[in-house]
Amino acid sequence: MEDDADRLVDVWARELPGFDPVAEAIFMRLHMLGRHQAQLRRDVLEAGGLQHWQFKVLLMLRRNGPPYTASPSQLADRLGLTRGALSARLAAIEDAGWIVRESDAADRRRVHVRLTAAGHDTLVRHLGGESRGERVLLAGLDERDRRTLAELLRRMVLAAEDQP
Repeated sequence: MEDDADRLVDVWARELPGFDPVAEAIFMRLHMLGRHQAQLRRDVLEAGGLQHWQFKVLLMLRRNGPPYTASPSQLADRLGLTRGALSARLAAIEDAGWIVRESDAADRRRVHVRLTAAGHDTLVRHLGGESRGERVLLAGLDERDRRTLAELLRRMVLAAEDQP
């Protein structure tokens, strides 16, 4: 069975001398799968009324482990935002009840952002939707194929990270 990558690679193989059809097919398919995954994430987030930037903030807090807190400066650094941009975002997420900002008990000038139970539930619900979509994308592979693909992709990532 042919996919869109096969059809495009066939066209370029005829048109471009020295064209590497295997490499092109690999990267074209990686790109296509990335687009499918990104659309899946947008659909899941939209269905639950969560915007991508809100999801990223909740995810960063959850990633810290219990008690799921971080300082605003830590969050801004991890998200690649200025402190001002993050502050505006936190206000909207706090209004939704997904986080709270609390003063540090030892130093009232310091603030901690904490994921609430509602924020935790919202994040888990969205991650579950994403997981279902990922299972659909991986459905054509058995467990051995999945492990092989994961290992091959790891080797590619390591080679890319090793480049200056």
